[in-house]
Amino acid sequence: MSKVDEFEELRPLLFSIAYRILGSVGEAEDAVQETWLRFDDSSTRPTSTKAFLSAAVTRISIDVLRSARVRREEYVGPWFPEPLLSDPYQDPARAVELADSVSMAALLLLERLSPLERAAFVLREVFGFGFDEVATAVGRSEAACRQLLVRARRHMEAGRPRFEADHQVRQELATRFFDALKNGDMGGLRELLAADVQLVGDGGGKAPQLARAVIGAENVARLLASVFDRMARIDVTFEPHELNGQPGAIVHDRDGKVLHTLTLEVLDGQIQAIRSVINPDKLGHVGPVADAWAITREMKQTRRR
Repeated sequence: MSKVDEFEELRPLLFSIAYRILGSVGEAEDAVQETWLRFDDSSTRPTSTKAFLSAAVTRISIDVLRSARVRREEYVGPWFPEPLLSDPYQDPARAVELADSVSMAALLLLERLSPLERAAFVLREVFGFGFDEVATAVGRSEAACRQLLVRARRHMEAGRPRFEADHQVRQELATRFFDALKNGDMGGLRELLAADVQLVGDGGGKAPQLARAVIGAENVARLLASVFDRMARIDVTFEPHELNGQPGAIVHDRDGKVLHTLTLEVLDGQIQAIRSVINPDKLGHVGPVADAWAITREMKQTRRR
């Protein structure tokens, strides 16, 4: 195989590693591209192309994450990962680990780890790399990597998110939720929401966002019914779509541009959390981005009328 063919065959794996370390589609794509440049510039063929490229993309991602941590400390409001429409890498033998690790809740939990802990956890626990490969990727001894993994597992187990295991159950509940939202059915919404459900938005100071998390079934149902009723009046629509392996939707303005995304966390037959990403910087890969400020102004005018 040519270098290009080898790289393209492994591209889905490389992106999936980078996205889990970085929580950003754009930064993950950049890390993969930088990995290709290093591979193309190398004068010798590695014994294992997979090991070489995986190590390269991991090291690049660690460096990017360290600088990103500084930016995230100054981020306005809650920070969420960029929504992922679909994971390009599939491995039936590790389907559960791959699905769980890409959820919004899991990625937020990974944010608590140091860059090295996060990389070690992703390579070992999610993708099943050997400790020798993990050590090469993060630039530490195997013994040090085992310690990194022990600390990472401790943090992850303490707050590990739980989801409805049955994919069909999740989708059926999501369908009922969006039907109730579309019809302005307050009672239907309340039935589907957990008593302590949370609605949280990520605007990054670049789009209208909630001042704080909205908590409680009654409060969340009332807010959603009110907002989506006004949105419907100005032809805003939502397209149910799986995001980060969980049920959700992409919200469009009347021109089909992306206003924001919603993801639902489902457990025990109820929605435990609703996360909205409205920061335009995080939506470019989903499609052309709408002007959220203009939509908000139009909604206010409609409300006054």
